[in-house]
Amino acid sequence: MVLLSRIYTRGGDKGKTSLGNGERVSKHSLRVEAYGTIDEANAALGLVRLFTADQPDADALLALIQNDLFDLGADLCAPGQTEGLRLQPSQVERLERDIDRLNAKLKPLDSFVLPGGSPASAHLHQARTVVRRAERLISALAEEEAINPQALAYANRLSDLLFVMSRSLNGQGDNDILWIPGANR
Repeated sequence: MVLLSRIYTRGGDKGKTSLGNGERVSKHSLRVEAYGTIDEANAALGLVRLFTADQPDADALLALIQNDLFDLGADLCAPGQTEGLRLQPSQVERLERDIDRLNAKLKPLDSFVLPGGSPASAHLHQARTVVRRAERLISALAEEEAINPQALAYANRLSDLLFVMSRSLNGQGDNDILWIPGANR
């Protein structure tokens, strides 16, 4: 359980922060960059939700994902632990089911999709790119230190889900803006 009675501690004033296991590391360490970017993705999803209030299924899915992202951040900030809050295969599998469910209603693509369309879709594309950056950081971290493999799998699936969801919220893909290769030559 988290109890925050004081917001500032002055503990980071010299460029160090505490991980979940109490270890002090640089604020620009790869691990902190990874879970900090997950936090950034979560904030981007908060912006998406400003545009999904009238779409209860999409909003509920995003709320669930936002909670998962806190789980993912907690997982990443506690190195060397196998117990406690760890992302589970079931969370990755749930994303796969959601991708399949949403994608089944979309027509196949014959070009890449440019970010845009509805406000929700445009913000989902922004969130997707932040998740992709987090995924690259988690992958780099996994090459240097042990991580829960579900953390990387979750980030990978989440970016796919956000792409499919952006198409879904663009009129089931009917309002997607497609890339026209060489259109401006």
